[in-house]
Amino acid sequence: MRRSDPVLRAALGLLLIVALWELSARALSGAYILAGPVEVARYLAQNSGLMVRALRETLWSAAQGFFWGNLAAVTLAVTAIVMPRSERVVSALALLVFCLPLVATGPILRVLYGPGDGPQITLAALAVYYTTYVPLLVGLRAAPATWFELVQSYGRGRAAELWHVRAMTALPYLFAGLQIAAPAAFLGAMVGEFTGAERGMGVLTIRAMRALDVPGAWALASLAAAISVAAYAAIGALARAVSVAPPPVILSPPGAPVGRRLGALAPLGLTILALVLWWGLLEGFGLNAFFAKRPGDVFEALMLAPDAAQTRATLLAALRETAIAVVPGYLAGLALGAALATLIVLVPVASTVAMPLAVALRSVPIVTSAPLGVLLLGRGEAGTITLVALMVFFPTFVACLHGLRQAPGQILDVFDSYAAGPVARLVHVRLPAMLPAFFAAARMAVPASVLAVTVVEWLATGQGIGSLMALSASLSDYDMLWASVAVVALLSAAGYGLVSRAEALVLSRYAAEQVRR
Repeated sequence: MRRSDPVLRAALGLLLIVALWELSARALSGAYILAGPVEVARYLAQNSGLMVRALRETLWSAAQGFFWGNLAAVTLAVTAIVMPRSERVVSALALLVFCLPLVATGPILRVLYGPGDGPQITLAALAVYYTTYVPLLVGLRAAPATWFELVQSYGRGRAAELWHVRAMTALPYLFAGLQIAAPAAFLGAMVGEFTGAERGMGVLTIRAMRALDVPGAWALASLAAAISVAAYAAIGALARAVSVAPPPVILSPPGAPVGRRLGALAPLGLTILALVLWWGLLEGFGLNAFFAKRPGDVFEALMLAPDAAQTRATLLAALRETAIAVVPGYLAGLALGAALATLIVLVPVASTVAMPLAVALRSVPIVTSAPLGVLLLGRGEAGTITLVALMVFFPTFVACLHGLRQAPGQILDVFDSYAAGPVARLVHVRLPAMLPAFFAAARMAVPASVLAVTVVEWLATGQGIGSLMALSASLSDYDMLWASVAVVALLSAAGYGLVSRAEALVLSRYAAEQVRR
């Protein structure tokens, strides 16, 4: 076998990671914080029947959520492209739903659905649809203006543009989104099982955590990671099989002035839209006001009730604890993801270890990695920041690596003809080509980082807004629960809006075709 074979490099990287893992476990023997691959394999063999049944249950829920979530993503993206005037509303609605923290929506869905796998499937779909919608929308725009002029010269309309031009250029972006979505679907299904399911990987994870079963926890994490890695690899293989065309050279006229578009996702507009939808949906379904709080109920709890001051103080204190971890974790994840993608492009041999390690780290669902991270790093801020960074790192890494590889070969050939080095090609061609993918990942990472920090706080640290939401749900304090959901969603949307503002300013110069006209 050739050393250049990517499959061989990945296999060698995995073997190296497994060897280091086993050596670390033996060095920490007796500390009860790390189980090595040998101990994990022994545990899986001894409990194979239980593990297979749990995996089958979670995998089925995750697969259904993956299908429905990605179907919704494709429908929303195509709607936004075919009917451009609807894009602002579609994107705003999609963002609002994605900003809802799974930690809080899980218990609410359990009350609505009752027993069964409804919450698991719904949370899996909610966890994946936006991770596909954003890169797919980027891909649907990533076509040269001359291609559309050619279609129009033959008298064809929007349907032909969509099928023959946009769909072809969007395929790589769609597969990048699907690769990111695969671990997210597994995470959503496990979070749903945490809310009261009778069986599944999430149920076994709860039992392992309560029993301080370190080998069991590492076995569950390893099994979840193996499934996610297999899904990631399968989607990547399918992408390579169907995406054969080189990236096009895009020479697009500049978009409209940036200032005209910035109000589309402004926090105020999102807040008004959220309040209307919130009230309308709960009233339309006739949900009991005891647990399905309306906007007026939350406003009363925060502003008018006798204990409103105490409620606000509790909520703000929890938010401060969360912000200390989520902001540095978010920034660190973006920086690490972009840096590793750049390193692999400059030094391809680095992918031997970096790629398997990156996929493995992100493929462990955070509901299993959170307790393990606390075991290794403690309950302080360092552990939470690290876990948030890992959650943000992988989607950023995948998106940036894809963006760097979308640099048009024709332009790279011109640089080669002038004997330009890899750094010059990186700075002048690859990095500008990466910018749309990087900002798409940065936008998705805002709600994702909030999801990560709330799950860690819920399961491991007992601090911050995640812990407050979990405690409120267990005590049936639905005023506090819904108030927390509203505040977290609003702050996530505001952070998303700030990233979108920066994106519009940068892409208006470097990738004008991505700027909405």
